[in-house]
Amino acid sequence: MELRVRDGRAVLAGEDDSGEREVDPHSLPLGADLAEALHEWAKVADAVVRTETPSDGVAGALISRRGKQLAGRIAAVMNSPVSYTDPVSGDLLTVDAPEAPVEAAVTTEAEPEPTPWGTGLTVSVITAAIVTVTVVSLSLGLGETSRWLALVANVLVVGGLAPSVWLGRSVPVWRWVAYGVVTGVLVAWLALILTLL
Repeated sequence: MELRVRDGRAVLAGEDDSGEREVDPHSLPLGADLAEALHEWAKVADAVVRTETPSDGVAGALISRRGKQLAGRIAAVMNSPVSYTDPVSGDLLTVDAPEAPVEAAVTTEAEPEPTPWGTGLTVSVITAAIVTVTVVSLSLGLGETSRWLALVANVLVVGGLAPSVWLGRSVPVWRWVAYGVVTGVLVAWLALILTLL
């Protein structure tokens, strides 16, 4: 199979029983993206050749390199070598199909990360301590004014924290903070009940 440019269109030429035939890339199972990329490249190549720019120029080098890349993609899809006629220089190059990737490098499942118990529990304990002190201080301060006010404040604080804690419980890093918040609120309520006795 050979990649060529004919009148601003990319064509693939090959031999069959009736002789040499040129076909449009859209008629082969290359994929629409690759076929469109081939035609875009052919239009640009045709425009560069028609303007008679020097073959050693930057535009010619870009056309040649892009043509080799596209020939390599065709070779990979078709799993066979593809010849490539450079529209600028007229050179004929052959691009081989890439080798099959090594299957040992492909992993189907990622191994789960180990649970950081030491760091996680430290974060939970610190968060629990902060929440406990905050809720107890708030409740005792408001309890001096009115026990009902302290109760309403506790319900509002816990109600405000609950959605964030509920969402954070399934996030790997934030779950430790969520565990600390829940523990802190429970310890604070236990401490407040003991102060009432």
